[in-house]
Amino acid sequence: MLSQTAEYALRAIVDLAYVFPKGKTTEQIALSTKVPPAYLSKVLQALSRGGLVRSQRGVRGGMSLQKQPSEVTILDVINAVDPLKRVLECPLGLVAHRDRLCALHRRIDEVIAIAEGEFRETTMAQVVAEQLQQGIRSCGFPLPDPPSSQGA
Repeated sequence: MLSQTAEYALRAIVDLAYVFPKGKTTEQIALSTKVPPAYLSKVLQALSRGGLVRSQRGVRGGMSLQKQPSEVTILDVINAVDPLKRVLECPLGLVAHRDRLCALHRRIDEVIAIAEGEFRETTMAQVVAEQLQQGIRSCGFPLPDPPSSQGA
């Protein structure tokens, strides 16, 4: 359901949420999230255009979240890089389905709508808190130090 770009974007945002308000270099993010650095750079550019991350140049440069982790939802991240595609009209262009989708496409759209709602209600702060509470590593990359209480 999610594109590889959206998956990579979510990994990067979760990684940055762990260290908020600090940031990390693209190389550090790539290493901890197992995302190819060249691809990650493009993903981070899209996230920057979407207002979710900011870059800082220089010796202490890197990427950081532009908003509090509690203000960034999974849906925000997905929409910044590759929005979910609802089935609002017949993909086959059938005239008979102009006013009402067939059962198959209606159900597909319903599932996408449910996922969209869940993603809209889940923040990066919730994801990080759940990971820390369970003491598990996110998607196989190292469990970072708990986020500082500043800015949380």
